[in-house]
Amino acid sequence: MKDNSSIKGKTIVITGASSGAGKAIALELAQYGTNLILASRNEEALQDVIGECVALGSVAMAVTVDVTDPKDLIKLADQAKQFGNKIDVWINNAGVLAVGDFGQTPTEVHEQVIKINLLGYMYGAHAVLPYFKEQGKGILINNISVGGFLPVPFGASYSASKFGLKGFSSALKAELSSFANIHVCDLYPAFLDTPGIQHAANYTGKALRPAPPVYDPNRLALAVASLIERPKPELHIGSASTMLWLACKLFPSLTRGATKKFIDVYLKNAEPTPSTNGNLFNTVNYGTAIHGGWGMPGKPKAHRKFIAAGLLLATAGILLKSISKG
Repeated sequence: MKDNSSIKGKTIVITGASSGAGKAIALELAQYGTNLILASRNEEALQDVIGECVALGSVAMAVTVDVTDPKDLIKLADQAKQFGNKIDVWINNAGVLAVGDFGQTPTEVHEQVIKINLLGYMYGAHAVLPYFKEQGKGILINNISVGGFLPVPFGASYSASKFGLKGFSSALKAELSSFANIHVCDLYPAFLDTPGIQHAANYTGKALRPAPPVYDPNRLALAVASLIERPKPELHIGSASTMLWLACKLFPSLTRGATKKFIDVYLKNAEPTPSTNGNLFNTVNYGTAIHGGWGMPGKPKAHRKFIAAGLLLATAGILLKSISKG
């Protein structure tokens, strides 16, 4: 068990805890002797995570939740309060991805992405904030991703949900500014080695892979622990996240164009695959591990930083070239 008195004994809610980043966060925080309330639609997978968390030293319970139903989130907050006599931390993490030409992707798919990725976070915040205000303290952590500032061509509803999350969280921070001990923290991880892309709704007709560099989700879990210990408004995970943020700030049009070009080239060469709704409307019986098998789990590798730096330099080079032509 890890020794950290500022985290030990805290009551922590995690949505989307049955796999990927949510599972990594749960297993990391379990090592501090916490009270964990793990939420997901996948009850069977949740029970497996509960067993692992208890073995690591936490007290944990599973709650089957559909984040698109605000009543489920209200019940989740109530059960968390009863379980731990308080709610110290609420981690909004449940998320989905849909990829495909905007016009050829069914509107119900776009709607479901918005419901899970954006409204699910809003419903979670709405459910827990009354407890935070009553206690006079609490930490709300929103796992947003680089999608909060990097537009994703062929992922229009995903971008809409993530950009919306960034705006929602910014407004909430301002609204809560008079509550000194209530913190809203945003996480912006770069692409993670999770099963998330295996779960994605896919209307491209091509097999999907995450864009390099791909980071270990355990890095995100460690970042969550650091935010619980020392809250801050936002945190980028991985050098690629910081560099992509800078590229979007300095060269927005160029970055959009480069992203589109990258995806076009990838889709042209990717293997064909049937269309699927993935896990948008129902749980799936695969991909319940932390890692998706896209990268090497462990500490960050130096070459990943070089790749990220290379991407930024390439972008800067294209910009300089366009300026010189002008």
